[in-house]
Amino acid sequence: MSTPSILNNELLASFQDSVNDVTVAETLPPAIYTSEEFLSFEKEALFLREWLCVGRSERIPNTGDWFTVTLVDEPLIVTRGKDGQIQCLSAVCQHRAMQVCEGEGNCSTFKCPYHHWTYGLDGRLLGAPAMERTDGFEKKDYGLPKLKVEEWMGFVFVNFDLEAEPLAPTLSRYEPYLANYHLQDAVCPGTFTLQNLPWNWKVMFENFNDGYHANRLHQFVQDFCPSSMSEFPVPWSDDSNVVFRVAGYTHMDGGFNATHRVIMPVFPDLTDEERTQSTFALIPPTLCFGTAADQCFFFLVRPTGPETIDVEIGYIFHPSALEDPLFEQKLALSDAGVQVFVDQDQDATMKVQRGLRSQFAPRGRYSWQEESHVQFNQWLVKRYQEQWPQSK
Repeated sequence: MSTPSILNNELLASFQDSVNDVTVAETLPPAIYTSEEFLSFEKEALFLREWLCVGRSERIPNTGDWFTVTLVDEPLIVTRGKDGQIQCLSAVCQHRAMQVCEGEGNCSTFKCPYHHWTYGLDGRLLGAPAMERTDGFEKKDYGLPKLKVEEWMGFVFVNFDLEAEPLAPTLSRYEPYLANYHLQDAVCPGTFTLQNLPWNWKVMFENFNDGYHANRLHQFVQDFCPSSMSEFPVPWSDDSNVVFRVAGYTHMDGGFNATHRVIMPVFPDLTDEERTQSTFALIPPTLCFGTAADQCFFFLVRPTGPETIDVEIGYIFHPSALEDPLFEQKLALSDAGVQVFVDQDQDATMKVQRGLRSQFAPRGRYSWQEESHVQFNQWLVKRYQEQWPQSK
């Protein structure tokens, strides 16, 4: 006997309770955090339709630079072409589906190691040995498939939907909070990736933008940025692709470390107000982004299963930070402070995921300090409803 689908009208109707005003809304149904079937639905409804962040454009500054990334089981190549533009190509050879390359590097062509089919930086098939006897074979018909690409604030986004509307206009609510950081000119000295973290991608997004736990779970280390100083810019708009909150400080130039003070140089164009707050933003379904006076930070979230993710983490600084002879030492100090948060958050999110599998997992209620969660729900549910299989 086959297992009944969870993608039924009852589950669809239940989402409505999660998009009401924060004073009456309920948390999303636990099943959508644990179900393999629901993740498959999200792949089609979200990940193959929305803009997905793959990293910083500065990672590939020169012609021929490239790196690979896998999103929802799709291996991709992100490269800078001869025209200086960034392209995103499928890494799947159009002969026998071998992955053309992995890792990162610089080249003028991509050669599949299996049978030496060779592709240009733009994905065109340039060479295919011993195919001259194959009837009707034309190289122009077998290039690497392309994704749509857009750059925003120094980040590279890709979209499997070639007809997708531009991303930038849908992020305009957040841009005034970033203008004085000049992110397109800021520097990210590198990233690191945590693999097979045992929780659903939405748990990661919710925790990142959860002001309610700020100086509760992170007591002492985040007392300078208390939950009570969270603000949620309005109005929310259904056509927005960013959910964010502003987290106020008790003093200027706060820092997420044991000293509660900045360690790196402050971004010089920030106003006094901007130096007394952080912002935490979600650009779903892949990017979590935050700001502080001396650094920005981002998490690139990649589901590997209904209850597992990989997370690539990076920090962004003003260029002057890297000119400091003690930059590496300061970076180690800063990272040590962040690690306190990471350890506490990982313990919490692992236990949340465990609880979501319980028969007693609730449809909980929200605090006013969790307004961001309701906005994230609204972003999700709008897309769930549009792509729900039984509504077609």
